[in-house]
Amino acid sequence: MPLAWITGAGGLIGSYLERTAPARWRARPLTRQILDLTDKTALEQLFRKDQPALVLHCAALSKSVACEKDPPLARELNVEVTQRLAALAADIPFFFFSTDLVFDGKRGNYDEQATVNPLCVYGHTKAEAEKIVLRNSRHTVIRTSLNAGLSPTRDRAFNEEMHAAWEAGRKLNLFVNEFRNPIPAIVTARAVWELVDKSATGLFHLAGAERLSRVDIGHALAARWPHLTARINAGSLKDYAGPPRSPDTSLKCAKAQALLPFPLPHFTQWLRENPDEPI
Repeated sequence: MPLAWITGAGGLIGSYLERTAPARWRARPLTRQILDLTDKTALEQLFRKDQPALVLHCAALSKSVACEKDPPLARELNVEVTQRLAALAADIPFFFFSTDLVFDGKRGNYDEQATVNPLCVYGHTKAEAEKIVLRNSRHTVIRTSLNAGLSPTRDRAFNEEMHAAWEAGRKLNLFVNEFRNPIPAIVTARAVWELVDKSATGLFHLAGAERLSRVDIGHALAARWPHLTARINAGSLKDYAGPPRSPDTSLKCAKAQALLPFPLPHFTQWLRENPDEPI
């Protein structure tokens, strides 16, 4: 069986890619404990030893707060590591996971032709890495939005953070005028394997079919967890004084949808119809 490297396998999307890998692929989950991607020598040695036929590159410094605190580290992990991996994988399929935060969010409903204009450090590093990846016609960039699910460490997904906050009795300040397209990570993983199977290359948007505000997402998850006391304050970006935030990074996903055998889900509907799916 051909070997597929999955970097960031200890994170949310990477762990779902591992567990949903089709039978024809031998998935090689790479966590920080197995391989330090910043160690150039170790990376090159393992790549030449394994000779993977596919790389799914999920590893990143993905928390915006962490990126804002340490921009050089964010660039090293999100840009420089990606550049080295893409070079090693020059002759094989390489899938890079990017973000809707490459957009400034001034208008929303972005397709793949829209001009990027990131406001945050995380978005800047992902936009820079996208350009590197897309120089190779064999390679693929997947821009996604908020992914929901259960990560191995139970602290990577936005829903895990919200659950932990409510479990601790904290009130969450969720904006009524900040919009995303949340998607279950298990759907993202299945869709990516479909794109791999179809040898899809280039740039794709892959997110949920429903544009939701942060506060709408909060209420949808609160309904999923009736055992918790979900305390929500409906706030506004107008009153926010922190690092720059993109108000509406909703994505058009028609290009990816045309290649998929299943519809990308509406998040609130998916929550209702999949009560037994861990989240």
